[in-house]
Amino acid sequence: MSSMKNRLKELILEHAFRFSETPSFKLVHGGMSRFYFNCKKVTLDPEGQFLMGNLVYEAVKDDRLKAVGGLTLGADPIANAVAYTSWLKKDPIQAFVVRKKQKEHGTGSLIEGKVQPGDRVAVLDDVITTGGSTLQAISACREAGLEVVKVVVLIDRQEMNGRENILEEVPRVEALVTRDEIMELFNGRRGS
Repeated sequence: MSSMKNRLKELILEHAFRFSETPSFKLVHGGMSRFYFNCKKVTLDPEGQFLMGNLVYEAVKDDRLKAVGGLTLGADPIANAVAYTSWLKKDPIQAFVVRKKQKEHGTGSLIEGKVQPGDRVAVLDDVITTGGSTLQAISACREAGLEVVKVVVLIDRQEMNGRENILEEVPRVEALVTRDEIMELFNGRRGS
């Protein structure tokens, strides 16, 4: 798995990461940062999905989960990759989607997928900064009666107390990659 993680870090550095010596990147919550991650170029990439599917599956396989998912759009490709990988490993884990707002028609559900009250789930996200989108997904899951046992994210930006904010709601938060790991790789490339 370490070779998969190393390759995932390479993809993130090459396709998803930007750095500036001064805070140049405006973040969703309005603050500025020297670091920017646009994970869609990795989460929607075939190799990225293979890597994430396997790495996240390894992170949740012993948690007796019914499903994984999170707030659309960041979590969707990750959840789908995990579901596909779990099927190949003969240990199916469902994927679910948390809508950003309630549907105006049908059942009005915030959550789509084969989940029901009482199911054990992990909430996924591509990046955590403040933890806002992850916390929104956790809240929607709980309103639907799901038991959120863990959060797994692709990248922890290690800014704005995101991890700490999530840990106030969920006992375990795991990041596949941290900003520090990407900066170490970035600085290594810059120095050579």
